Amino acid sequence: MSKAAVLGAGSWGTALSIVLADNKHDVRLWTHRNEQAEAINTTQKNEKYLDVEIPEQIYATSDLKKASDDVSAIVLVVPTKAIRDVCKQLNELLTHKPTIIHASKGIEPESLKRVSQVISEEMDDYTYEDIVVLSGPSHAEEVGNRQPTTVTVSSLTNKNAELAQDLFFNESFRVYTSPDIVGIELGGALKNIIALGAGISDGLGYGDNAKAALITRGLAEITRLASSLGANPLTFLGLPGVGDLIVTCTSVHSRNWRAGNMLGKGQKLDDVLDQMGMVVEGVRTTKAASQFAREQQIEMPITNGIYQILFNEMKPSEVVDQLMKRNKKEEMDDLAALISSSYTK
Repeated sequence: MSKAAVLGAGSWGTALSIVLADNKHDVRLWTHRNEQAEAINTTQKNEKYLDVEIPEQIYATSDLKKASDDVSAIVLVVPTKAIRDVCKQLNELLTHKPTIIHASKGIEPESLKRVSQVISEEMDDYTYEDIVVLSGPSHAEEVGNRQPTTVTVSSLTNKNAELAQDLFFNESFRVYTSPDIVGIELGGALKNIIALGAGISDGLGYGDNAKAALITRGLAEITRLASSLGANPLTFLGLPGVGDLIVTCTSVHSRNWRAGNMLGKGQKLDDVLDQMGMVVEGVRTTKAASQFAREQQIEMPITNGIYQILFNEMKPSEVVDQLMKRNKKEEMDDLAALISSSYTK
């Protein structure tokens, strides 16, 4: 048994805490709201985010120092926009060097930094090589109910990746390792854009044909952009690519799908975000990915269309019309060359 801190008491942070508790670890679940911590400790529930029984090994606290003291691992599960601020606080408090694992899926707008890069910039004793990423097709609701789930962890340091694998691995939560930290992070972030699109498609009343096309061509966009940034294109044939796309684009558990569904039905973005009550990472990631695509000169028509809906108030039906009327082309375009090149690296 070891001590672990999970920073972020939303649905995903709560679910990962349950996995750690099931593995007999002593877990401290940090939230910035004292009333939430007290409610969790009193009722063994976190009803706003995840309606499951919380094991007694999980102690919730709003004191970041108390949460992080003397732990062997810290799992960061706060929204991407809060990563820098939390890491700055953590950097002032830590007197030892626990393994840092992050499970946040997003890209920082403006800087276009991945979460592992942001963490290493703000933590004095950590380099980019020290950070571990956890990602994959995993709804918190199902993880919290111990339904079979499979994810991937990645780090440039094999020892850290294997430590994270051992920390989380159990009979209902299978964990693979991968050396492709760039691909794992970008796959987890960019799929949220396509999930918004899938929800928009469903909200417009389109059927399975449209969604299948959206997911498939969305995967092509993800692979093109991520490969231009150093990811292995074969990564996206696995859990962080196809797997995460399927689960996020086809389930009502997905907050990005739900937000897209409301947009497809004609609601405004601000109203949708108010109703959701939770962070919809795909919105910020769409802005970041659009900037990435321009800088890398990568064609991403679906991402660009969703950007127009989110930030320029373009009607979803008009975006669909534009996508369908694009010039004819070969389906595999540059993907075959990308995959072929991965074998020669």
